[in-house]
Formats: sequence, structure tokens, C-alpha cells
Amino acid sequence: MIDGGPAIETGRLLLRVPRIGDFDRFAELIGNEEAARHIGGHASRAAAWRRFLQQPGAWALQGFGMFSVVDRDTGLWLGQAGPWRPEGWPGNEIGYSFHPDAWGRGYATEAASAAIDWALAHLGWQDFIHCIAPANLASQRVATRLGSTLLGPGTLPAPYENEPVQVWGQSARDWTARRDGRGASC
Repeated sequence: MIDGGPAIETGRLLLRVPRIGDFDRFAELIGNEEAARHIGGHASRAAAWRRFLQQPGAWALQGFGMFSVVDRDTGLWLGQAGPWRPEGWPGNEIGYSFHPDAWGRGYATEAASAAIDWALAHLGWQDFIHCIAPANLASQRVATRLGSTLLGPGTLPAPYENEPVQVWGQSARDWTARRDGRGASC
């Protein structure tokens, strides 16, 4: 079991290591055909359980993984966001996926921004990416708001090697310059 782990607070959100109590909402996300179509496809509750265990496992073995994103006021699990680097992945990813009832409220941008700051400070990454399905316009808008640009097509490892993916990203230098109000560097 992961003991505590890091926690990040933003204006509206708490980002923390996943807990067992997050599973029901995660299963709803993965069980929703529309919500899960760009994140590996919808799955049964039993299959969602196995996917849920990936993030606590990543935290336990790698020392990082996606954070559970929780509403600070209500404690409601909204989604997940954070660093993600499975074997064979095309780069250091900051990923994000949210429960449908959390869509359209700016949570993904707020959470991903905090997760990027954390990853750059604690993991020493010099750049980061977002792997986004070409049809996932909402995630592309989040990436754009984060300052990332389309770097080109990418390839994911099995079992997703036949799924089209675009790689969006930026350097740590550009992120830091943008966050410090200096604009993107050349």
C-alpha cells in the first residue's frame, strides 16, 4: 500500500495518490462509452478494476503516476491527471482524463498545470507530451491551453499500436517561461 504520497492543492482541487475510495467514480468513467473512447475504450467494472490498479502500481514502483483529482470542497473524485510513462511510451506524458460530469469546467487544465509543475520539479523532466487521439478535440483544446503544440503523429506500444495518436508537447523551458509570464522561448 502506498503511504500517503504527495498532495497538491490548487484553488479548487486536491491532487493526491489514488485511493480505493476513488474506484467507483473511476469505474463510471471507464464504463461510459463516450468518456472512455479515447482512453483505451470503455470496459466492464471488473476490467476497470485492473486498469484502476495501474496508477497506484506506478506510484509504488516508479515513484510517480497520475494523481486522483478531487474537488476540495466536496471530496468528489473528478478524474486523474499527472505524469505517466509506461514501457514503450513515446515520451514523458502528462495525461488527463475526467468523469463526464466534470467536463467543461476547466478542471483538466487546472489539474494538468499543477501536475506539470510537480513533475518538472520532482522528476527532472526536460520536456513532456500528451498523447491524444486525433478525434479528441476536447483534449487538444486542453493541450493548447497548456501551451503545448502538435509535434506530429506517434505510435503507442501494444495493445494500442494500431490506434492513431497525435503527440502534443513542449519543453520544460517553454513551460517555465510561460508560467513565469515571459512567454514561450524560441
